[in-house]
Amino acid sequence: MDSKPGCCSCGGGCCPPEQAKNQIIIDFLYLDLSVCKRCQGTEDSLDQAIDQVSETLKSAGFEIVVNRINVTSKELAEKHRFLSSPTIRINGIDIDLDVKESACKECGDLCGDSVDCRVWTYEGVEYSEPPKAMIINAILKSVYSGQKKEPVIKTEYKLPDNLQRFFDGLK
Repeated sequence: MDSKPGCCSCGGGCCPPEQAKNQIIIDFLYLDLSVCKRCQGTEDSLDQAIDQVSETLKSAGFEIVVNRINVTSKELAEKHRFLSSPTIRINGIDIDLDVKESACKECGDLCGDSVDCRVWTYEGVEYSEPPKAMIINAILKSVYSGQKKEPVIKTEYKLPDNLQRFFDGLK
């Protein structure tokens, strides 16, 4: 048994228990990273944001866990209550609760139909990819508000028509 600094190695329970790290769970849900510029740009912004805050959060006792979820079927969309691609959730909460979309040529080409992908709204401006600052602010808000992991709101879920067309076109 390895002893912790300032602790004996007797295993008798005289040392304080190791403190568990607080986890920040980030779910990145997307339809396609091979051709969709919005999904690719969102992944890049997410990676840059995490790189920028991870060392500070680690020093403060937080661990960032990133789940990259390629939503490849209606069943996965339903399981994750997927509303639009791409999506970033921190501790189960979407970083942009106002889901807006516009035509996405790349995803439309994939499925042979017209498909819309997400448009991000940050400080009153719309973006095709979330700005790094938007993601950093959402992470910090999660940490400093004391927000714990909550399940995605459990209202009735219906696969959005847009995603229905996308998955139907992939067959």
